[in-house]
Amino acid sequence: MSRLDRADRPYDIVLFGATGFVGTLTAEYLAAHAPAGLRWAIAGRDEEKLRRLRERMPGGAEPGVLRADVSDPGSLRRLAEHARVLATTVGPYVTYGEELVAACADTGTDYLDLTGEPEFVDLMYVRHDARARETGARLVHACGFDSVPHDLGVYFTVRQLPEGVPLAVEGFVTADAAFSGGTFASALNQFARVRGMRAAALERRRHEPRLVGRRAVAPTGAPHFARAVGAWALPLPTIDPQIVRRSAKALDRYGPDFRYRHYAAVRRLPVAVGGVAALGGRVAAAQLPPARRWLSARLRPGEGPGPEKRARSWFSVRFVGEGGGRRVYTEVAGGDPGYGETAKMFAESALSLAFDDLPPTAGQVTTAVAMGDALTERLRAAGIRFRVAARH
Repeated sequence: MSRLDRADRPYDIVLFGATGFVGTLTAEYLAAHAPAGLRWAIAGRDEEKLRRLRERMPGGAEPGVLRADVSDPGSLRRLAEHARVLATTVGPYVTYGEELVAACADTGTDYLDLTGEPEFVDLMYVRHDARARETGARLVHACGFDSVPHDLGVYFTVRQLPEGVPLAVEGFVTADAAFSGGTFASALNQFARVRGMRAAALERRRHEPRLVGRRAVAPTGAPHFARAVGAWALPLPTIDPQIVRRSAKALDRYGPDFRYRHYAAVRRLPVAVGGVAALGGRVAAAQLPPARRWLSARLRPGEGPGPEKRARSWFSVRFVGEGGGRRVYTEVAGGDPGYGETAKMFAESALSLAFDDLPPTAGQVTTAVAMGDALTERLRAAGIRFRVAARH
């Protein structure tokens, strides 16, 4: 199915899960920044909540209202048939996400989500990549803080280095922000499914074509003091390195031999040690149902930081790239990473898929592969900084 065949669908973009915390922020961003003539709709299971959300849209925006429920595959199929691009905030995705991916892959509809769940991404590749390639659908996961700044940041860094030589990039993340209930629920769910993640990764390796004549790896680094950024570097157990590695496998610009390592950057050693201990404690607690239920009750889905906290929040990801005798320091930075900037990244990703002149791709692809330069420029125009700090 060519993308021209979808031009007569009623909506350019449908946002599913629009009344959730991040969904509402994304809907408000679209209402305030969408181009004239955008045909879009908000979707979810509670039509009354959707109508109330539409009533308070900035600028008098009047998106369509569509009812759909993850427990009703037929309603998800109808959503996919009505959209050129379908963006979903409904997670945990490993629990609620597959039917919508399947519907988009089958109908040739471009799909976006905010997942940071490696198990879900691997399973969707195994089960739906081939069908999406047949229909022309682009399945793009991790279109928020997981993993847009890291994926596009490495892509931006690589483009500052020589071509055709081995390249190594390290990313160092710092942020001051708070979780929402939905993000916290997804993280707990992921911590509790370590075996499932390993099994899904193994199954993906069985199906994924091997890279021939090139190498792209993202090994876990060791904790150390990184002089390049003046901070303690702690390996981050997030989906981001996997996304970066898949971009590097797909794009020859990353060179014949590419390596990426991903860290949290922490200035003070006691804070670093405490962070490792806290993370270990949450992972251990997530294995026990009573402890997991107790943690889940601390912050429920639909809850999140208020406007004042979000206004004070920020993130910075610094990259150090080396290759061909050159070294470059770059940075991607912005405001509230988990919510304000995630809504911006998510909405601009949907707009990019809907309207930009992009490389011909299909199947499960990353943001760098599907949208690369176009999305980078969109985010720059929207206030997220991509800069070269120094070259050597």
